[in-house]
Amino acid sequence: MDVGGTKVALRLKSGTGGDGATVEDTFRWTAACDAAGDLELLAERVQVLLRHRPAPLSGVGVAMPAICDANGTVRAWPGRPSWVGLDLEAALARIFPDTPVARADDGDLAALAESREAGCPDLMYLGVGTGIGGGVVFEGRFWPGPARGSCELGHLVVDGNGARCDCGRRGCVQAVASGPATLRRAAGLRGREVAFAELVEGARASAFWARAAIDESAAALARAVIGVGELAQLDLALVGGGFAAGVPGLVESVAAQVEELARPGSRRIRVRPAALGGRSSLYGAVLLAEETFGPVPAG
Repeated sequence: MDVGGTKVALRLKSGTGGDGATVEDTFRWTAACDAAGDLELLAERVQVLLRHRPAPLSGVGVAMPAICDANGTVRAWPGRPSWVGLDLEAALARIFPDTPVARADDGDLAALAESREAGCPDLMYLGVGTGIGGGVVFEGRFWPGPARGSCELGHLVVDGNGARCDCGRRGCVQAVASGPATLRRAAGLRGREVAFAELVEGARASAFWARAAIDESAAALARAVIGVGELAQLDLALVGGGFAAGVPGLVESVAAQVEELARPGSRRIRVRPAALGGRSSLYGAVLLAEETFGPVPAG
């Protein structure tokens, strides 16, 4: 499961490798629901998906951006603030009463899935969507690791005078470069509200308001790539997420601005689109389940 602030993606897998059968489902949260309503909807959609299972589940992997304490209680989640205080471990156990569940940060799992897909054990990943997720994979494992928490790339400060982020600080990558932030900037430049489809159309037509909004988001992402790349000496940065995958020229703008920011003689970090598009976290959750609970039994 990839449990996001706006939507949820589910993937049921039976069998291993290319012989495995899969069934998927995606749905959006109801805007007015609280945590109890969200969990009821989630449980309903899970039960519908499980009608396709050929055998009992061996395990469940869950990707989500919420910050939890050591006991599994949600401490912060701007995307679904009503979940704060929720005992997440108990909630997941009610949905999957007879199945072990493993959970990790969605950005970390996305980075892991992209690393495996790219065949590169050391890289960074930035997922651009409703927020900015991301992670760093070092020697094939996400860094710094579950015991020390996730790598919060979306909350690197790239503009001290920038817009206020959901976390309370100003100028986080997320506050500047997320999908909603880009659309708000485009609306300000155009003089009226801009929907996602209009931004895509404007980018394809090289409209000033669209290109300027996209390039400013790309600049924030480029600063994050350069900063992390300089610290970790990485060779590859992947930009993904549903918003980035759908906006023409965004990743190319990030790559160009990273090249402009590079110091003479320094290690060059390559920038390219993530291979898994908006499904990186979902595939990472499948990997988490497989590597925690063993291969999926054949159907």
